[in-house]
Amino acid sequence: MTRPFYLSSSVCLFFGLLTVTFWSGCKGYQVGHLLNPKASDMVGSHSAGAGTFNPLVDEAVQKLLEAAEANPALQFQENGLGSGVSICFVGIENRSGEELVDFKEQLYEKIDSRVNEHPLFDSIHQNYVQAGLRLTRLKPDELFIESNMQNFSAAMQQQGQAFHYMLYAKLTSGTTERNSSQQRDYLLSLSLVDMATGRQIKQTAEVRKGYHKNSLARITNYNPFRTRK
Repeated sequence: MTRPFYLSSSVCLFFGLLTVTFWSGCKGYQVGHLLNPKASDMVGSHSAGAGTFNPLVDEAVQKLLEAAEANPALQFQENGLGSGVSICFVGIENRSGEELVDFKEQLYEKIDSRVNEHPLFDSIHQNYVQAGLRLTRLKPDELFIESNMQNFSAAMQQQGQAFHYMLYAKLTSGTTERNSSQQRDYLLSLSLVDMATGRQIKQTAEVRKGYHKNSLARITNYNPFRTRK
């Protein structure tokens, strides 16, 4: 009769320590995987990320395009005066409590691409816009001064890139703290400014996000059974 095989406690302890040592030695090991296009974006644990910025861009751009379509002043380009309304997207101003790092360029590209896909608009290439800003030594937020805008517009015309509207994006945030938790409200504003009149079409999108030290803090501050007032 075969006796059952048992591992002694010392042997189990040895293999346990060996496993811990192995994983500790592989601390620098990292893996990656491709996401399914339908998969949800990762929600950042310490700052905004794809799960925050993508919904902001989608909502703000959609609302801006819908407002532009409903604006009778934009219909003049459909009467044989051009193929589309020329838009100069001058950049994104970050006034939030976080650094955008590599997301700033991506946000620019996402907004610019979405606007340019619309049949009503023709978006000027970013390289021309950056060249115009360098020639005039101006920052995007300085273009709201009339003399600065005139100089910038003249520089763009010299490049053969005259435009009808200026598009300006601004990201802000507001932080509410409660014990070890934070709520940060992110607001993306898109302003489409008429160069002839100075009037603007402005639309915003907001995403609220909570940051917590642990899961209990999340439940304490955000009771799923409590409705927002």
